[in-house]
Amino acid sequence: MPATRFKVRVTKDYLVFSSGHFITFDGDHCERIHGHNYRAAVEVDGDLDANSYVVDFIALRDMTRAITDELDHRMLLPAESPLIRVAAEGPNLVARYGDRFWSFPSDECVVLPIANTTSELLARYIAERLLDAMKERGWSAPRAIRVEVEECFGQSAEVELIL
Repeated sequence: MPATRFKVRVTKDYLVFSSGHFITFDGDHCERIHGHNYRAAVEVDGDLDANSYVVDFIALRDMTRAITDELDHRMLLPAESPLIRVAAEGPNLVARYGDRFWSFPSDECVVLPIANTTSELLARYIAERLLDAMKERGWSAPRAIRVEVEECFGQSAEVELIL
């Protein structure tokens, strides 16, 4: 009998988040603030459970949506950047890069545990959050989880976490 692998994929028109960001690159460059209408897709590989599911589509969709909703209409800031420092100043968060700085209302920001707000690291962040949510629900760990984050049509990044 041939080997069998199962996977499920969830991508919906509402697994999106519109967010502002800026990234550093080449060691000494920092982009201007801009935004994207990001779209997320999730794929999970694993064994079938007692229901003959890899995972429940609806639950996976809802967990993904909860994460994308947290990022929607927010300024995304990196907590672990060696080049961008983020600190609270009164009701605002101030991001500093060299002699440049930006001040944003704290409640309009999400400070993420990543080094740069690239699509690649946003995908990893979402994947890790999904794994935590699966564990909280008592689900078995999948073989792998892949998350794709598209920042605009034709430009996307994907991460694969193999467990």
